[in-house]
Amino acid sequence: MAHLFYLMGPSGSGKDSLITGLRHRLGGQSPLLFAHRYITRCWQSGGENHVELSEREFDQRMKSGLFLLHWSANGCRYAVGREVEYWLGSGHSVLVNGSRGHLDQVRQCFGATLVPVLVCVEPEQLRERLTARGRESAEQIEERLERNRLFQQQLEGQAELLDNSGDLEQSVIQLTRLVRRYGGAPVDA
Repeated sequence: MAHLFYLMGPSGSGKDSLITGLRHRLGGQSPLLFAHRYITRCWQSGGENHVELSEREFDQRMKSGLFLLHWSANGCRYAVGREVEYWLGSGHSVLVNGSRGHLDQVRQCFGATLVPVLVCVEPEQLRERLTARGRESAEQIEERLERNRLFQQQLEGQAELLDNSGDLEQSVIQLTRLVRRYGGAPVDA
């Protein structure tokens, strides 16, 4: 059975690094496909490999029904394309970098194929990462930390938890094992 691995976590939790690490670890030798997100942010802004869209292009695709999911966060608009449905239907498991706020919608769409994965980071570690990025004020960082605490409480028991507070390679190994457990990667990956 194909699964949708829905990777969630706060900014600074290392989702992009985990995805990159998993990609390298699997080396294209698995039925797992990595969904690109469509974002109204410059493709050179660092982090994830995404498809950059202007506001106009985003609206056009949204009105044409080409997005499976879409949301706004952190001053940008994000979407996941309908190609994910095709990939799942053709027997491929798919990993999506998703939004915690849309988990219920994704659960309704995908039911038993959904494997929600929540990336967790110790609060002090997350505070340090967000501060080092230099994108937000101390007050905004504290608001993010509180939002994260509430989300983590809400999702307890509803998602696979992946601790990315320590060594990235160990976290990538954990993610690989999780994907393997659901048949989304060969055993020797």
